[in-house]
Amino acid sequence: MTTIRPFTCDDLFKFNNVNMDPLTETYGISFYLQYYVHSSEYFYSAESPSGDIMGYLMGKAEGSGENWHGHVTALTVAPEYRRLGVAAKLMNIMEEVSEQKKCYFVDLFVRVSNEVAIDMYKRLGYVVFRDVLNYYTGETDENAHDMRKALSRDVDKKSIIPFPRPVLPEEL
Repeated sequence: MTTIRPFTCDDLFKFNNVNMDPLTETYGISFYLQYYVHSSEYFYSAESPSGDIMGYLMGKAEGSGENWHGHVTALTVAPEYRRLGVAAKLMNIMEEVSEQKKCYFVDLFVRVSNEVAIDMYKRLGYVVFRDVLNYYTGETDENAHDMRKALSRDVDKKSIIPFPRPVLPEEL
């Protein structure tokens, strides 16, 4: 049975099995702690009965006016725990917290090559709002889909009307 619970500082010493995956963006400890301090309501761990970290969600609320939204900074599940619904449970919490904060939508960025994740997000009701050129840099640059899901405050679903062209990271 999976336990979804608020992230704790101790989790930083237990989530290497999650962060070793090549599709996971790994950050420095100060970055995680910054989120923990400033956006703890958006920081959750999924824990197995044996105490292993199965995955985690890290996010925040940002923007203003009709652009006020919940943003998924990181959602990742260890390879051995994928396809068990862990990511969907974490995303459900993201949406619930964003609803409580009266956000208009939830957004996230995903590599265009990560078809499994894109399909999952689509099943959860997310749409590709726009593409971001060369969002991921490293050995090879890769574009990202900016995916969104409108929340109840966005009655007319304006936040998910597709943007007509790709954008550069500096245009975000």
